[in-house]
Amino acid sequence: MLILALAVGVPLAVGGQVASPAVSSGQDAVVSGEGWNDSAGWPGSGQDSTGHNEYGQSGQDDSGQDDSGQTQSEAVTATSEESAGVVTINTTLSYADESAAGTGMVLTSNGTVLTNNHVIEGATRITVTVPATGKSYPATVVGTDTSEDIAVLKLTGSSGLTTVKEDEDAESVGQKVTAVGNAEGQGTLMAASGVISALNSTVTTSAEGTVGSESLDDMIEISADVVSGDSGGALLDSEGEVIGMTTAASSGTTAVVAYAIPIENALKVVSQIESGKEGDGVTLGYPAFLGVEVASATSTTSSAAGEAGQQGRAATSSTVSGAQVAEVIDGTPASEAGLDAGDTITSIGGRTISTASGLSSALAGYRPGSKVTVGWTDTRGVSHMASVTLTTGPAA
Repeated sequence: MLILALAVGVPLAVGGQVASPAVSSGQDAVVSGEGWNDSAGWPGSGQDSTGHNEYGQSGQDDSGQDDSGQTQSEAVTATSEESAGVVTINTTLSYADESAAGTGMVLTSNGTVLTNNHVIEGATRITVTVPATGKSYPATVVGTDTSEDIAVLKLTGSSGLTTVKEDEDAESVGQKVTAVGNAEGQGTLMAASGVISALNSTVTTSAEGTVGSESLDDMIEISADVVSGDSGGALLDSEGEVIGMTTAASSGTTAVVAYAIPIENALKVVSQIESGKEGDGVTLGYPAFLGVEVASATSTTSSAAGEAGQQGRAATSSTVSGAQVAEVIDGTPASEAGLDAGDTITSIGGRTISTASGLSSALAGYRPGSKVTVGWTDTRGVSHMASVTLTTGPAA
């Protein structure tokens, strides 16, 4: 059985985690763009069928039945009660000329929204729509926790919004649940009924594009027709209260095994973000952005340095120790400083850079608007230094 991250429209190089949650994941953000099957929102060829790893904890078979022998019901249009407080999310990833879609939950009437980090990762513009009213709002990132796959957004110009109701009771295996989300990124909230098949599951996602592997613990495993685009959506109990946030799902079998982050765990991260405390995986706001894509010995990475899949010049090989530039994005600090593809960045703010990850780590210590000195060696072996002002990057 394959476990997929489900963010609709997220390009391989930029984000929306096209990862393969291990045994207990279920990221459902719909993905579209190069390397994806636009009709289904899943990765195309070049990956192991779905772009995700295979795991053995299915609890279901290819007949569409779970271990209890029950046939899984197809998702239907969500009722107004099921849709209360649930919103659709659409993102633009300008540097990669891509778009993505997922789901979110309104936590406060003035526009605090909870979603998965992989839904908004790499985004340069985020729009949140309330299906019940049809109103759309621009959103900014308040903070993220990549290790827990959680993001908190703030809507601009919103008030009087309906919020989700959070459950305070303990869950149990066999409990009936409903997953509500922006299925396939179509903008219509769908409801997939099912049951809890396991608690305290652990999921490991595989690295994909610029998104690294991650493990998520204490997940709720459910048997329900969860699909791409449902990521960040509400997992409801029979009383219509939120018990979790849909995050990953299986692929390759008729019956779907999906995974959700318990709402109490997600709210702990939200509380930390709103208190303004960074650390333990939590980052506030947007990262500083240099505007380069860098290559490592085994792969291409962008992190805070830049985003993969952007327009730029092809790099040539280099033997200089540092972070080799694969591409330079037009109009960014790196471009204005004169960096070219093939150059090797050797220092940031006086700190020696010897690897691509070292560059990302160094940039993580700066805020947008920070002035920093960049040192690099060009393809002719000539050394350069320039002072740049880091700009605001895509959502981390």
